[in-house]
Amino acid sequence: MIKGLAAATVWSTDQERDLRFFTEKLGFEVRGDVTTGGARWITVGVKGRPGTELRLVRTDGPGIDPESAEVLTRLVGKGVLGVGVLWTDDCRAAYEELRARGVEFLQEPQERPYGTEAVFRDESGNRYSLTERRGSGPAPSREWSEVCD
Repeated sequence: MIKGLAAATVWSTDQERDLRFFTEKLGFEVRGDVTTGGARWITVGVKGRPGTELRLVRTDGPGIDPESAEVLTRLVGKGVLGVGVLWTDDCRAAYEELRARGVEFLQEPQERPYGTEAVFRDESGNRYSLTERRGSGPAPSREWSEVCD
């Protein structure tokens, strides 16, 4: 039986730069960083919250043919791909803190039917929703509930 989500892919056009983004700007911790067979496997997660990890995967990495790598790199750079939702208890405060750390926001905090949401992108171009949940929507998983400790 499936017990939960272990890892999600974040497409990276520069793993070292994106690793700095997640650790220095978002405050995530490195969960794994292994080089094997010419590939670097990096995982990060919310500090102090074991569980779901984000895998920083190169858009031109092993198993991706050159044509697909070119298309994937272009789509990521255009900001077409969204990774997911990062939960926070205070969207406006998290927005201000992350913006001060240099995170590029595409949308300031706005009220939505499900809560307060701001949208940002990482250094490769992937989009994320930073959301403070309201009302009876689905409960955030524990590991995503505090983006900024």
